[in-house]
Amino acid sequence: MQIQESTSASRTILNSGNGHVEEVVRQAHEELRQLLQQRAEVMRRIGTIKQTIAGLANLFGDSVLSDELLELVDRKSSGRQPGFTKACRMVLMDANRALSARDVCDRIQQKAPPMLARHKDPMASVTTVLNRLVAYGEARPVALDNGRRAWQWVADSDSQSSGLTASA
Repeated sequence: MQIQESTSASRTILNSGNGHVEEVVRQAHEELRQLLQQRAEVMRRIGTIKQTIAGLANLFGDSVLSDELLELVDRKSSGRQPGFTKACRMVLMDANRALSARDVCDRIQQKAPPMLARHKDPMASVTTVLNRLVAYGEARPVALDNGRRAWQWVADSDSQSSGLTASA
C-alpha cells in the first residue's frame, strides 16, 4: 500500500507542473538526440576511412599496413574466431552494391562456413545484425528493384542520399 502511495505521490510531483523536472528531462532528451546523431556521423566517417584503407591494401597489398592498422580495419586475425557482426560488417563494406540478407549469408558461407553453422537460423541472425548496423549508422536499408530489402554500407560521400533504390 505504501508503495502505491509513493508511486502515486511521485506521479503527482511530476505532473503538478514541476517545470524544473520537465526542463531537465527535455535537456537530457535533446543531448541524447545530439549524441546519437554525432555517433552516426562518426560511424559513417569510420566506415569511409576503413574502406579507403582496405582499398589501398587491396591495391598495394597488406604489407603497406602496420599490424595495428591491419587489426583496426579487420584484416588481421586476432587469433580467435571473428565475430558474427564483424563478418557481416566486412561483407557489406567490401560489396560494391546493396546486398540482401541472403547475399550476406552466401558470402559468409564462402569465407567462413563454421560461423553460420553456429546459428540455428542464419538468415534471421544476419537480418538482425544488418538492422543493428543500420541503428549504429553504419549501413542503410534500400529497396532492390524486385522490391526486396537490402542493406548498403554507409560512407561519408553517400550519407546524404538515403532511400536509394539499388538494382539486384
